[in-house]
Amino acid sequence: MIRLSRVGARKQPHYRVVVIEKDRARDGRSIEVVGTYNPRTTPASLDLKRERIEYWTSKGAQMSDRVGKLMAQAPTAATVAA
Repeated sequence: MIRLSRVGARKQPHYRVVVIEKDRARDGRSIEVVGTYNPRTTPASLDLKRERIEYWTSKGAQMSDRVGKLMAQAPTAATVAA
């Protein structure tokens, strides 16, 4: 599954977009970090490795609702192509 993992201090959220097994804890050990999301900046900053996300979705990984919305609203020019 591709979902958000929270990092950062209390009341200062910062998220990693991670590929992780569905049964693991939110902040558990992930398979791969495929991006970051910081909602505290104006506008919110989002860096994604689209090639890796496409690779994992082709292997059967499902995106969470929030990651799907972030992928849809993020312009392709603002993402990082690894």
